[in-house]
Amino acid sequence: MRTLGIASNLEAVRERIEKATSRAGRPLGSVTLLAVSKTFPPAAIEEAYHAGQRQFGENRVQEFDAKSQHLRLDAAVWHLIGHLQSNKAARAAALFHVIHTVDSISLAQRLNRLAGNTIEVFLEVKLSDEQAKTGAAESELEALATEVRRLDKLRLRGLMTMPPWSTDPEPSRPYFRRLRQIGERLGLNEFSMGMTNDFEVAIEEGATIVRVGTAIFGKRVPV
Repeated sequence: MRTLGIASNLEAVRERIEKATSRAGRPLGSVTLLAVSKTFPPAAIEEAYHAGQRQFGENRVQEFDAKSQHLRLDAAVWHLIGHLQSNKAARAAALFHVIHTVDSISLAQRLNRLAGNTIEVFLEVKLSDEQAKTGAAESELEALATEVRRLDKLRLRGLMTMPPWSTDPEPSRPYFRRLRQIGERLGLNEFSMGMTNDFEVAIEEGATIVRVGTAIFGKRVPV
């Protein structure tokens, strides 16, 4: 249960981001906070927006489609951070400014055909052996990055990953480090990695976007 208001939670998370950025010897402002609003109602998103938050992450196309009908937040930037099925690509292309979960050439090509405006994308990389995790294999990334760069409606920004969840942030560190190494090899320097439980370690390893939900909105509402 949330003990502080969303505005106070946001302030606390931003302070933690600044401290982690400073510890890592990185410039302040080099990490973007993505407020993960999945399962939370439009009112919670509006509260965060009025507290100065502009970047929001959602997991499900259908859920956000329904919520978006009640939101009039002109400066908000909407990110899809959940797995994208190809049959939802048309609606995703219409709803989201940034998609973090492009994991195949076929999905990239479909998004490119359906997009009305340019969509910024991250390639999702599967670095763990967990069957439930999605993402492209490391061996597939060079071809995928080459194809995305060729497509006129997609702009390749970087890589995204999700390590195995743990209450201890340290086991996530090798995954974050590996993602940065892969990105450097591909000429990419933006990395969407780190959540409430491990975002400070992610920042130390080069994250440029951290995806934080629970620390801002409180315990996730079941859907």
